[in-house]
Amino acid sequence: MPGRNGRQSPPKPQIEIQSSAASPDEAAAIAAALERFLRETAPAPGAAEVSRWQQAALREGISSRTGLGSGWGIAPGA
Repeated sequence: MPGRNGRQSPPKPQIEIQSSAASPDEAAAIAAALERFLRETAPAPGAAEVSRWQQAALREGISSRTGLGSGWGIAPGA
């Protein structure tokens, strides 16, 4: 899977109220309520995959700290 640059999301659905019985204010309120409902009930985004490069970098970063002891040079008592 190629890397994703920035925040990706599916296209936003176009909501239109096609009723002559609703006033423009009522139609806007209904459309806003539907948009809010869709936003709140959308499935959570999946966890990002950790590439093999990231795994290797994490292992290397962790293993480089194990020999330092206290973190500032040689460990006390060594």
